[in-house]
Amino acid sequence: MKESFVFLADGFEEVEALTAVDVLRRAGMPVRTVSISSSLQVTGAHGISVKADAIYESTLFGNPGWLILPGGLPGADNLYKFAPLQGLLKQHAESSEGRIAAICAAPAVVLGKLGLLKGRKATCYPGFEGMLEGAEYIDTRVVADDKFVLGNGPASALEWALAIVRMQLGQEKSCTIANDMLLYPNGDGQFNNLFG
Repeated sequence: MKESFVFLADGFEEVEALTAVDVLRRAGMPVRTVSISSSLQVTGAHGISVKADAIYESTLFGNPGWLILPGGLPGADNLYKFAPLQGLLKQHAESSEGRIAAICAAPAVVLGKLGLLKGRKATCYPGFEGMLEGAEYIDTRVVADDKFVLGNGPASALEWALAIVRMQLGQEKSCTIANDMLLYPNGDGQFNNLFG
């Protein structure tokens, strides 16, 4: 299975980044955290420091599985401003096998501004919809459209990460991981009643 990458920039949303890593690893999907700075130490939006697995400049991406973007501010802005990541995202989006996941501000601030969501359904953190250039905004927790899995914010991080697993490994695996974490999806694999 191809390795996936979660990109970390100072100001990233900790819940979103670490939930993605945790859930993908539970599913047996190889995933590495990658700092876009020159330091492995990256500080999140709420002051939580994380040691990334790798630094962008010393990572060979080859033919990756998923490119994963947590939100948070200024994390999403920092991801967008990092030109090498812009190029990698564009190349991956154009690849027939390319898969990209983003959540919170990142679908709009990064993917939307890069024009990668044109003609697609998308969600993001409320208030950023105007940056989803050419996309059809849907006010929902998670949107999976072709090669993209997008989430709207921290409270949706678990459902978003499970949607990545579902797209990669199928509904049965996603439901198994959800059940193991004591989140019980309904029969069609949806998580409509997360809190009641």
